[in-house]
Amino acid sequence: MRTRDIEKEDLVKQKTIELIAEHGFEGFSINKLAKECKISVATIYIYYKDKEDLINKIALEQAQLKAEAMLKDFDADSSLEEGIRQQWINRFEYIKSHPNDNKFYDQLRSSAYYETFLKHLVSKISPVFGKFLTNLRERGEMEEMNLEVYWAITFGPLYSLAKFHTDGKSIGGRKFTLTEDDFNRALHLVIKALKKQ
Repeated sequence: MRTRDIEKEDLVKQKTIELIAEHGFEGFSINKLAKECKISVATIYIYYKDKEDLINKIALEQAQLKAEAMLKDFDADSSLEEGIRQQWINRFEYIKSHPNDNKFYDQLRSSAYYETFLKHLVSKISPVFGKFLTNLRERGEMEEMNLEVYWAITFGPLYSLAKFHTDGKSIGGRKFTLTEDDFNRALHLVIKALKKQ
């Protein structure tokens, strides 16, 4: 039996993400992946039992990486302003530094593999973010709202701005780069909307 080559395995994962990010799941196959990696199809099957195994394992790894990025320097006992600011910084930095991972994530969202990704991500972040939200409510810092409304107000603006930034253009195709001033202004308005009046 052939031994695993970590560099080849990493290449397989990287190229899988790139191919799915660019062409979606319909345009992805093990044959295309092998060609892109300049290895044989048999080599891929040393690491993964089939295409589903490959994608599920990558989805789990991506969930782990995303969770670690979200939780970086985040304290569940922080104030509303400090906590949301850290979340915005973490999420925006991750999006900027992992453009293919984010396009891969967008593809996952409309696939059967999303369940695997989401379940793992939620299991990692829920205890910390749940405590953060509980603390905010107990301290009376935040308006009462359900989780969906909280997420839409807190992160909807960030993800819209981040998409404009990574695309390099905004509404109507105008050139766009998210400046620090625009980032801080949008964050200020989000925090203002969340704060208990």
